[in-house]
Amino acid sequence: MVAAGLLAEHVVTPHSHVFCPGGTQFGNRWFRCWNRSGHGSVDLHRGIVQSCDVFFYLGGQRLGVDRLAEYVRRFGLGFPTGVALAHEAAGTIPDTAWKRRRFDAPWYPGETLSVAIGQGYVTATPIQMANMAATIANGGTRYRPQYVKRLEAPDGSVRREMVPEVLGYADVSRGVLDEVRSGMRDVVMSEGGTGKRARVPGVTVAGKTGTAQVVSLNEATGRGGRERTRDHAWFIAYAPAEAPTIAVACLAEHAGGGGGAIAAPIVGQVLSHWFHRIVGPEPPMTASVVDAGD
Repeated sequence: MVAAGLLAEHVVTPHSHVFCPGGTQFGNRWFRCWNRSGHGSVDLHRGIVQSCDVFFYLGGQRLGVDRLAEYVRRFGLGFPTGVALAHEAAGTIPDTAWKRRRFDAPWYPGETLSVAIGQGYVTATPIQMANMAATIANGGTRYRPQYVKRLEAPDGSVRREMVPEVLGYADVSRGVLDEVRSGMRDVVMSEGGTGKRARVPGVTVAGKTGTAQVVSLNEATGRGGRERTRDHAWFIAYAPAEAPTIAVACLAEHAGGGGGAIAAPIVGQVLSHWFHRIVGPEPPMTASVVDAGD
């Protein structure tokens, strides 16, 4: 989503490069990349494929938090998805107005760098992330998630058919989305991609790895730390990349590892089952289930 904003606002082009030495200095703080050895010269595509923090630190700084937040919200983060479940969390996509309301404090430029890689004040739910993946996959249309396809009576007649409900549009060009989707495809399908452990034989998978810090970097984290301080591992995906039929989000809580190592293999198993399962007859619906659904 940040990549879409950078392209749409002409902050970068697909051919723009930055140099990643393993981090970037901003003020008196060193913002490190997950690859402490650095990625070297990085363009947008490689920034997505290898999840280069420095590319998005610098891009987010140029884009600014308010424009960044605008594009992220276009893909459905920062407010409920509208799924028919009680007490759905909205998550948080911060901007200058949000911080003023929440803390009665100004936004500091250094905070934008953290937000640009999904850290800092940013929060999101797994269903938001799955819906975001679906929005990217289908070309930018955001639908209300539904968990019931139809309600049938005991005699097989359809009492109610659930129809897709459009809630909004990402409103970015096809060219912008094509660049994002190309990067997500190579996250999984290229040898240098961070999500290659989500591969499924015979299927082209597109995805994105992520890591959510539970505590600040100066506290104990990782596999050796206490469980509550370990990072969460994220992975989102859709497939087949050329004509998607499924979108998935996986959050492995307190896994103590990155999304590529922990969450991507889980998604790979889900996708493998989806595409290679033996499809049998659907179980009959009981009258009590149908009536309760009504």
